[in-house]
This record gives sequence, C-alpha cells and structure tokens, in this order.
Amino acid sequence: MLSQFLFKKIDNAQLVVFRVFYGLLVSAECYGAIATGWVHQTLVEPQFTFSFIGFEWLQPLPGNGMYIYFAVMGTLGLLIAFGYKYRFSALAFAVLWSGVYLMQKTSYNNHYYLLMLLAYIMAFLPANRDASLDAKFNPKLRSQTMYNWIRWIIIMQLFIVYTYASIAKLYGDWLDFSMIEILMGSKKDYYLIGDFLQLKWVHKIIAIFGICFDLLIVPALLWKPSRKTAFVLSIFFHLFNSIVFQIGIFPYLSLAFTVFFFEPQTIRNIFLKTKKIIPETKTIIPKTKNMILTVLGVYFLIQLVLPLRHHFFKDDVLWTEEGHRLSWRMMLRSRGGRTSYKVVNTKTKDTTKINLNDYLTKKQQPRVGCYPDFIWQFAQHLKKEYAQKGENIQVFVENKVKVNQNPYQQFVDPNVDLANVPWKHFAHNDWILPSPKE
Repeated sequence: MLSQFLFKKIDNAQLVVFRVFYGLLVSAECYGAIATGWVHQTLVEPQFTFSFIGFEWLQPLPGNGMYIYFAVMGTLGLLIAFGYKYRFSALAFAVLWSGVYLMQKTSYNNHYYLLMLLAYIMAFLPANRDASLDAKFNPKLRSQTMYNWIRWIIIMQLFIVYTYASIAKLYGDWLDFSMIEILMGSKKDYYLIGDFLQLKWVHKIIAIFGICFDLLIVPALLWKPSRKTAFVLSIFFHLFNSIVFQIGIFPYLSLAFTVFFFEPQTIRNIFLKTKKIIPETKTIIPKTKNMILTVLGVYFLIQLVLPLRHHFFKDDVLWTEEGHRLSWRMMLRSRGGRTSYKVVNTKTKDTTKINLNDYLTKKQQPRVGCYPDFIWQFAQHLKKEYAQKGENIQVFVENKVKVNQNPYQQFVDPNVDLANVPWKHFAHNDWILPSPKE
C-alpha cells in the first residue's frame, strides 16, 4: 500500500517551478552576502573563524577567495534556476554551502541548516526534466511526471521543521511573552512599526500566532478547504518575519515551498502557461525501490531523533546550549555574557589576561562570552598559538551569563583548565556549571 502511494507517477510541475524559485533565491542569498558585507564581516575580517567542532580544518580562503567562493555559488544558483547542467550545479552548490555552514557559526542560523539539507535533497531530485536548458538540449530527458515520494519528501521535511519549532516554544519565557518582549525590544527604532511592536497585546498575539502557525500550517495547506486561507496567512507571517527580523531569503523560500501543496494543474496553469493536463499514471515500482525507501527511512529517522537529543543531556538546553543546534529551536532565547580569559604558563606560572580585541571581531566577542563551544574553542586557539611560541599553557575562564531576562549567573567553572579538557559531543560537559534552576 505504501509503495503504491509513494511510487505513483504524478505531474512534476510543482518540482519544476520550485527549482526556479530555489535557484533564484540561493543566487540572491550568495550575491547579497557579498553586497551587504556579510562575507567580509563573517569570513574575511576575522583572524580565524569558529567552525563546527571537528571541522577546524575548514577555514575561509585567503585574500579575495571567499568573495570568489560566494560568486561561484551565486552563479550555480542561476544555473539551477535555468536547469543547466543541473545535477552538477545543484550538487556543487550543496557542497560549497555545506563548507560555508561548517566553517563558521558566529552567524549561525537554523535557516542555513535547512538550506544545507534542502540543497542535498534537490541535488538528487529530477527537477530539470521540464522547463530547463537540460531538457531543451537533450529532449530524451524531458518528462512531465515524477514519483509521488518526491513531493512528500519536501512536505515531510517542512512538517518536521515547523512541528519541532512549535513544540520548542511551549516553555515559560515564550508563554509569558517575555521572550517576545526581548525580540521586539531591539526593533523599537523601526520606522512606523517600531512603537507598535512594543505593545504588550501585540506580544501576546505574536507569541500565540507563532505557536499555532508552526503547528498547523502544514496540515492546513494539505487540506483543500483551508488551503487558500493558510496560504494568505503564510504570506502575512513570512513577510512579517522578513521585515521585522531581516532573515534573508528564508521567508521567501518558505513561500516558495507552498507550490508543493497546490494542485499541480494550478501550478502548471499559473507558472508554466500550459493547459495540458498531466494524468496520474499507474504505479510502476522501480528496481531501486528498496534502496530509495531505506535512504528515506534513515534520513527521516535522523531528522526525527536529532532535535530530541538535548533531552538526554544533563541540565536545561536553554542554559547549557548542548543540543540546541540542528534542532529547529528558533528565536527561543537571548544570551549575554561577561567573560575574561587568563593564560597561565605551566613552567613559569606567569599569568596573562587576554584582551579579546587582539583576537576577535566585535561580532565574535559576544559569542565567546556566553556560548560554551565558543568558549572552549577560543581556549584551544590560545593553546595552539602559545604552543607555536614554545610555551605550554593553561587557560582559565571567569564569566557570567544571562539567559533572557534572568540575572547573570556563573557559567563556567573557573578552576577548570579549558585548554586541556576534551569537548564532549554526546554528553554533558561538566565544566559548565548547573543552571540557576538546578
């Protein structure tokens, strides 16, 4: 029964149109990163970047290398949109975007992670079978149908993202609206809407609407009677996020996803300008059925389990940050820190206080003040630098951290030498002191 459903052939208009939107949007993201100074601020200006732990070897290219890198990605986005050398273009973009994602996390965003997942998904989908240069140059490639599972892999990915995002909001600081107050507090200078965003009743609406939208939007788009209303609400929700939070292409990518929820014929009529009806054909089970189902099953099992891992770590993820990333925990906390680093020479016992301005950009310094992996990585960087001078050192950190509207509390054990303790990926790092509620 499942095979009959997943391997049914359907109109591929949704995938073809989404390919165009996706390619244009990622191209705009990459060229825009150069134009707005994001590449310079995040990847060129820093002496070193904070990569994901385990990917320290992945560092930005020297000189103008990263500008060229992003220009190449932007061009690949255009090739994807036009469907030219699609497999190569889509896979090359996925690899290059993964490099950007893993080589720095100072500008970490859940949306960057979603784009990385989507980039690999799109690279293996037959999105160039119609309305593409590939199909024009190779007519044998042309097809106006696809397997039903191709549509559902996108829908399932969105369902996981939105559902976990909704569930994560069901905690005290969101439900008492204090988190919304923090988020909106930095928007008070916005033209026309700044004062409006500070109103308490507005905070309540944003908080409740955010939970309900994330939880219900995918089912509402799937159900035909509520589809148009859900689409209108999606436009409002994502444009609001774009204006208020200025989060790049993600709101528009989210709107592009809605093509998978409308009837293929509707999408074909609007975007492909053809009245031709592509009938569903009888199910033809491919020889690769078992491999496809296995890959999809493993992938979605990981996507379902990964956001739950913080429940198996000691203490509260809002305090420790362990298990926060890759979990669709979006806009849930605000962190601040006061930090000082002390380097002790193990032979001479000479002590040096580190001036962060000598090592870090203004954008990096807040991260080193309150995020445990950044704190640990900076200690490792100091150890490596002093080792190059022939010195063996210890690194001790004095810091206090505040989460949301809570008071500052001691975060790191000041007696632990962070230069000489390993990072635990799958367990609690004991040098992180217990949260205040513990």
